Amino acid sequence: MKNDRFGFEWKKYNSIKPEYEQQYKDQFLNWTHPLTADFYKDKTILDAGCGMGRNSFWCLKWGAKELFACDHDERSVEATRETLKEFNNVRILEADLENLPWQEKFDFVFSIGVIHHTRNDKKSVGELYKALKLNGEILLWVYSNVDFENILKILNPIRKNFTSKLPLPLLHFITYFVTVPFYVYLKLFKQKRDYFKQLKTFSFSHIHSILFDQLLPPIARYYTKKEAYDLLAANNFHNIKIYQPPNHNGWIIRGIK
Repeated sequence: MKNDRFGFEWKKYNSIKPEYEQQYKDQFLNWTHPLTADFYKDKTILDAGCGMGRNSFWCLKWGAKELFACDHDERSVEATRETLKEFNNVRILEADLENLPWQEKFDFVFSIGVIHHTRNDKKSVGELYKALKLNGEILLWVYSNVDFENILKILNPIRKNFTSKLPLPLLHFITYFVTVPFYVYLKLFKQKRDYFKQLKTFSFSHIHSILFDQLLPPIARYYTKKEAYDLLAANNFHNIKIYQPPNHNGWIIRGIK
């Protein structure tokens, strides 16, 4: 499945700049909580929907034996190659999450912020199940509708009917008109939500990329807890755990094959 809209994003935001490195590290640890750096050591890992490779970067830095990173857009794949060029134990390829080429290969599979954009989310999770070894573990991070119901009532119709249809350079420019007031709001006012407290620490560029990411896709699902749980339950995973990350944004879903 091609989705050139995300390819545009990752071509534009295609590196881990030193001034953003701590932000990306903190994000990854939030999305994968409570896993720590030593979890990844000596594991064969799949990053399914790698974007520009910033999540794969930490797995490799923390000692993964071998990592495969895949995405369905050639520009994302090229961005990942640039991000991970210092590592020689990584394989990067273009692949569709609904038709993956692996069978029982990986100790650990993760997919951060991707499944909720696929055409068939349960089928995509089924492909990840097949790619895992017996007793291998999966971790997904997906959107949640918890505490964001009112925002989604406004965001979803605008995204679905307007912004997801705009030419991407135009949308990227228009997003600045959202980013500027939101950035000022974050910096000047005390934030009550844990997620907004985290955003308050981010650079302007990082916040702009997050807002752009929210406005561009034609498909974006925001799951209830049961709906998120069912992604794994419907694909025969066991020992399923589902919980919110430390910033209380989204669902972390883990299970064993």
